[in-house]
Amino acid sequence: MNPVPLVLVPGLSCDAALWAPQVETLQKVAQCWVADVARDDTMAAMARRVLDESPFESFALAGLSMGGFVALAIVHEAAERVQRLALLDTNARPDSPERIRERLIFMSLAQREGSLLTISNRMMARMIHPSRLADMALVKSLQDMAERIGIEGYLNQQRAIMARPDSRPRLASIACPTLVLCGREDALSPLAMHEEMAAGIHGAQLVVLEECGHVSTLERPQAVDAALRAWLATPAP
Repeated sequence: MNPVPLVLVPGLSCDAALWAPQVETLQKVAQCWVADVARDDTMAAMARRVLDESPFESFALAGLSMGGFVALAIVHEAAERVQRLALLDTNARPDSPERIRERLIFMSLAQREGSLLTISNRMMARMIHPSRLADMALVKSLQDMAERIGIEGYLNQQRAIMARPDSRPRLASIACPTLVLCGREDALSPLAMHEEMAAGIHGAQLVVLEECGHVSTLERPQAVDAALRAWLATPAP
């Protein structure tokens, strides 16, 4: 089987390192390209940049967390270019007023401190499974990604996230093979939100990873790899 063109979209405060295990282990079945989504402050602009910069005319598309928001925007903008869709640890809903207030507080803190380290430390317990909080390699990987994204990139991403549309009405129009995957203990995008997406997309497959939080690609890379391999092998329409 020829490698499938695969576009990978990182989440908030994350870069290509979020997908590093998958890029390495899927190279025989997928030609991977990781998008840069730190330069724009709307989902529409992020989606357009991915479409413009992708080296592939048509591709499989996977996004985690904020990357899932971008992936949904891409499908809405150019469904004809998306062969398959994978939505990991994300949701189709708009932000609640409470989440927007929290984001604004974090944005102010980032500008005041000139660093994302405090925010990363505050969010860590909600990002990864409790059993992984002592995994310093994993924690440092997340901290390092946030520092590489930087304040400007972080603010851009938060503005885009807060203003994103409700994607639930669009789910029924998704016609490509779709994988919906999450950690069972994902505290930021709970299982119910993934069940909602899977129910809204015709034929979608829901995969739930045990003892896993929000950052499934790094917490349970082998399980994510297996799910993505099966998804990539699904015949595209």
